[in-house]
Amino acid sequence: MDPAKLNYLAILTAAVSMFLVGGLWYSPVLFGKAWQRETGLTDEELKARNPARVFGPAFLLALLMAFNLAAFIGPEATPGFAVGASFAAGFGWVALGMGVTYLFEARSMRLWLIDAGYHAVAFPLMGVILGLWK
Repeated sequence: MDPAKLNYLAILTAAVSMFLVGGLWYSPVLFGKAWQRETGLTDEELKARNPARVFGPAFLLALLMAFNLAAFIGPEATPGFAVGASFAAGFGWVALGMGVTYLFEARSMRLWLIDAGYHAVAFPLMGVILGLWK
């Protein structure tokens, strides 16, 4: 894979999309309260965190995942392949890999469904962006 052939603006946009999906996914509108119950985190604990120390590295990781996904699907991928491969990465590798870890850590199925669901949605969205934006 020639990195010069990758669309870096599409990669940045894909990372932003993952970040935005996460913001909605883990908000009180969707699964935020259930996620808090399952993790045992209180509102006070979340408010006490330094946002820059959470969101900065989280965005950097999203950017690295988007870059990795773009390299994986390649610059010439059809939109259909990009979405399918992105779902395979998000669900087939990330979510299922988390499932193995959660089993050994004795985490709840509900927490796995929330966290795995996020990746199963966010990765295909990144794939749509990377597959359509040539």
